[in-house]
Amino acid sequence: MIIRVRRVAAACALGAALTACGTPSAPHATRPAPTAPSAAASSRPPTLAPGPAGLTPVFKNGPRTDGKTVALTFDADMTADQGPRAAAGEHFDNPRLIATLRALKVPATVFMTGRWADEYPAEARALGRDPQFEIANHSYSHYAFTGDCYGLPTVSPDRMKADVERAYTAFKKAGVPNAMPYFRFPGGCYDRQALKALSAVGVTAVQWDVVSGDAFATDSDAVAQQVLAGVRPGSVVVMHCTRSAAPATEKAVRMIVPELRKKGYRFVKVSELIGATDKHR
Repeated sequence: MIIRVRRVAAACALGAALTACGTPSAPHATRPAPTAPSAAASSRPPTLAPGPAGLTPVFKNGPRTDGKTVALTFDADMTADQGPRAAAGEHFDNPRLIATLRALKVPATVFMTGRWADEYPAEARALGRDPQFEIANHSYSHYAFTGDCYGLPTVSPDRMKADVERAYTAFKKAGVPNAMPYFRFPGGCYDRQALKALSAVGVTAVQWDVVSGDAFATDSDAVAQQVLAGVRPGSVVVMHCTRSAAPATEKAVRMIVPELRKKGYRFVKVSELIGATDKHR
């Protein structure tokens, strides 16, 4: 995800870049479809029904009338070609942010790339095994699923499904037990072709309705104010958790959380909002 935003196929799109969360260890997923968990159907994570012509469904926000709930989401989007930068000392994780979320008891959904899980397996495993968090798919490579997506390299249509499945394999290798059947397009960019390519994977595509503007931002107050001004009941907020590309996020979260709680908001994971949306259908 990245700082700039535009609308693509009726959804906001975030810019391209690098971000990632951190704490020692990560979750593990066997396969991307809603059937990935081995538990009974009743315990499977909620998903949305396929869209017209069986296309991958797209989720943007939860119900506006089910009380004041809000989901904070954090993109861990290390790109496939950023290994040399990590080797040179650039940090694509942010353990302090994760520690703050834990201290504030804020549940959150982390959209992780497979490349990030390969780079930080212990942090991925720890996040995946912590019930306060849920791990969702942000592709393996963080390459775009459409052309003209903030300068990102692109994945060809015939490789899109494999790229998503490769991320689930990386989560499993890192030790993430149950990655969710949710997918966020790199850069937020998608079109009908991309939705069709992923239909066989069985995921729900997750966008957002509040852009934090934290990518590459250095003013935590501005980030916090942008979030506070945009949140409505059922909102999904997109943020980032990498020390190098989103240095102001942790401080912004420390301002956002108490203010939203004062307004009566309850923090939830994306899965709760999707479950509530499905009940309204």
